[in-house]
Amino acid sequence: MFAPRLEIDLGKIQHNAHTLVERLARHDISVTGVTKATLGSPEVARAMLLAGVNDLADSRIENIEAMRRSNIHARMSLIRSPMISQAKRVVTSADVSFNTEIAVVRRLSREAQKLDRIHAVVLMVELGDLREGIMPEDLVVAVRETLGLPNIVLKGIGTNLACRSGASPDDINMGELSRLAALIEETFDISLEIVSGGNSANLQWVFGSVDTGRINYLRLGESILLGRETLHRHVIDGLHTDAITLVAEVIESKMKPTQPRGDIGESTFGTCAVVKDRGTIRQSILAIGNQDVDPSGMYPPKGTEILGSSSDHLLVTSSRDDVSVGSEMKFQLNYSALLRAMTSPLVTKSFKSASNVSNLRQIAC
Repeated sequence: MFAPRLEIDLGKIQHNAHTLVERLARHDISVTGVTKATLGSPEVARAMLLAGVNDLADSRIENIEAMRRSNIHARMSLIRSPMISQAKRVVTSADVSFNTEIAVVRRLSREAQKLDRIHAVVLMVELGDLREGIMPEDLVVAVRETLGLPNIVLKGIGTNLACRSGASPDDINMGELSRLAALIEETFDISLEIVSGGNSANLQWVFGSVDTGRINYLRLGESILLGRETLHRHVIDGLHTDAITLVAEVIESKMKPTQPRGDIGESTFGTCAVVKDRGTIRQSILAIGNQDVDPSGMYPPKGTEILGSSSDHLLVTSSRDDVSVGSEMKFQLNYSALLRAMTSPLVTKSFKSASNVSNLRQIAC
């Protein structure tokens, strides 16, 4: 097999998605499967759909286009506010887009008219995380103009939390979103299909809530792929945390001192090494580096410690007996490391089928 590679167990991803779909259904909440961390992988998209997710979402129109080319037949949403320069592509390939700027919605309307298509939008509201969103006091005006645009359908409203500032979903901000939904429906005599409360960071609030109000959609990516909620990265009971594993090959293994020699300046990435003197240790180098993955988000096997990294090298020390040149080492990943590894063309992706049969298929991106 090729290395470095990501080994992706579609059966475990399907299990995670199905478990979350079932648990959230008890709260009358549907799941949108988010594929952005997998670069719009059609294999992962199909596993999510088989698990019962309501629809799919991605932050890049390029990923949505790739899934369309792979004959993924599902409602797809672009969850990053569209670029005006990509409006035609958004209307062509995405059924729904999440928007914060009326100027963009106007352009989507014009492109939809040209293509004789109906495009649905969700208006995003700023509720404390200070990333994207219309300020609550401006929402009624934004809705009024959206409703007046040809070939545009207002599908609902939503918010995003815990991404930029770590603002946590709670009864206060989720209650505000519910009240805004009721206000919009009453003011304009409409019914909103979608009230999208957020992402995997919302799970702790939902499962601990007696009343989730009008929230009826969550956009889930990390919890499905890595089996963790995203406020504290706690494992979600019953989910797999090893659905995706990074494998790298050892290219050097030697006894070396732990202290560098000579005058010490900045390293490749502008840091200055401060290393505790541990004498001479067995140092091994793996053929993967910062260009391929976020080393700070790699979790090595028991008995192994990551010492450092450069563009192309990961340095470790290990008490294991099986670390020799040509051997492989497996790592678990956090979201940052997964995102970078999935988007690297130098990391091979290996998919194990959802039926858990032994037809491991190699896909080099």
